[in-house]
Amino acid sequence: MSYTVLARRYRSRQFDEVVGQEPIAKTLLNAVKAGRVAHAYLFCGTRGVGKTTVARLFAKALNGGSPDVDDAIMQGRDTDTLEIDAASNNGVDNVRDLTANAGYRPMRGKYKIYIIDEVHMLSTAAFNALLKTMEEPPEHVKFILCTTDPQKVPATIQSRCQRFDFRNIPASLIAKHLADIVKQESLAAEPELLHQIARLGNGSMRDALSLLDRVMATGEKKLTLDLLNSLLGLPDRELIGSLVAAFADGEPGPALARTDELLQRGISIDQLLDSLLGRLRDLMLLAACGGKTTLVDLSDAARESEAALASRFDAAGLVHMIALCENVQRSARSSSVPRALLDALIVRLALTEKLADVTAVVAGRPLPAAGSAGPKKR
Repeated sequence: MSYTVLARRYRSRQFDEVVGQEPIAKTLLNAVKAGRVAHAYLFCGTRGVGKTTVARLFAKALNGGSPDVDDAIMQGRDTDTLEIDAASNNGVDNVRDLTANAGYRPMRGKYKIYIIDEVHMLSTAAFNALLKTMEEPPEHVKFILCTTDPQKVPATIQSRCQRFDFRNIPASLIAKHLADIVKQESLAAEPELLHQIARLGNGSMRDALSLLDRVMATGEKKLTLDLLNSLLGLPDRELIGSLVAAFADGEPGPALARTDELLQRGISIDQLLDSLLGRLRDLMLLAACGGKTTLVDLSDAARESEAALASRFDAAGLVHMIALCENVQRSARSSSVPRALLDALIVRLALTEKLADVTAVVAGRPLPAAGSAGPKKR
């Protein structure tokens, strides 16, 4: 039997199963119940946040009833709910065919529903052809337009739609959903793994599920953070933590040794700096907002250890360290000696008494010979 990816197998089939877009789901469901359904909707948001899923659920609420029809709608093969990919059907002739067929009544449902994905890809002529139908649509026609780039959708089209903006899904909600899926798959997973996958998803549930699929494809019964790091070539989290601890200790030697160990494992300088920036960002937020802040997505065990590490730094010093890393990252990409820039950065971060005062950096004043804007003195 062919394998069905997690993103399809665990697609929400009811409005109350939608993750991260509950206000939109509730509003659409209430519109159906109250009989206040507009003729056109515009769903905006980045990839993988649920636009197409919610569009299908909305179509099912309007046209569904029997299990066969519901399944057909959710699988994108219903005769009255037509899904069109504007990226590959963006010409005026494609839209003219659509509008011509819109005149015919639905075969078995109440409405003929057109879900147009990536609608911003339509040509100007195609938009004009669509506009003519959207101005005075037949009473049995509903449009659901989905886009990742609403700025490219003409104002004339947007003005005829009810617009809903889908937010990026918080990592905490993604991690919780991933945990439920792992349990249903009869597997075990480290909480840190699920949080890391959720963070790598960058607000996209589909991207996070794709990453989980890759980890599950290894065949391991216990899914670990080390497994993910080896698959994606990411720096070891514990080693990055020991590198940051060396900064707090003010020890350039151990910091350089840990940096070399990371590079010897095949991690690129850019990847190392990306991971270091992410770690410093977490520490900055913990130092500024306290260990219980929701701005940092960590498991309970990791939060405790990170809060302890953050207590060894000043928030202002961490801001400065982030600025230094970002500057070196940009410079290293075009440098013929990126390793020298990286090593100099590591030494600079470890020599706490040499870290510049943040205000001096912002004001553009010369860096002082010594200061205490970095890790706290012990």
